[in-house]
Amino acid sequence: MAEETAAPTATANGADPGQPRMQVLAQFIRDMSFENIVAQKGLPSGEVNPDIQIQVSLDGRARQLPHQYEVYTKVKATSINQTDKSPLFIAEVDYGGIFHVEGVPEDQLHPFLMIECPRLLFPFLRRILSDITRDGGFPPLNLDTIDFLQLYRQEAQRRASQTAPAPQSVS
Repeated sequence: MAEETAAPTATANGADPGQPRMQVLAQFIRDMSFENIVAQKGLPSGEVNPDIQIQVSLDGRARQLPHQYEVYTKVKATSINQTDKSPLFIAEVDYGGIFHVEGVPEDQLHPFLMIECPRLLFPFLRRILSDITRDGGFPPLNLDTIDFLQLYRQEAQRRASQTAPAPQSVS
């Protein structure tokens, strides 16, 4: 006699129902700006030693449809000339995605959205920022990989420190 083993159950799309599933439904630029300060002020293009500061912020929210979420990654790059501290350019890109997410426990949904979704969209955001800086007359700005897990942890610590009660002095 041959033994029969039961095949694991799967959903219509072939995924294990106990595993998280994510699908990118759309991705888009919500807002973008590039200010070429050198060109606006007519500054000479002499010796430039750029110092670039990068700020990254994340935002997300549930949509009206079940299991759908919007997640946004905003990157602001500010470049100044190290020699005389004059501004060179400011680039801002607010890049979003709409995701269908299922199978993630409620207590893990927020970290999943703020870590995994931006991680998936990051290469597209990096390309856009590289293109706008190059098209603006500067060398392409190629962002290093962003550790979204570390970014999430830092934001959680910042929020926890803001909500923690202030120490009281005893007299």
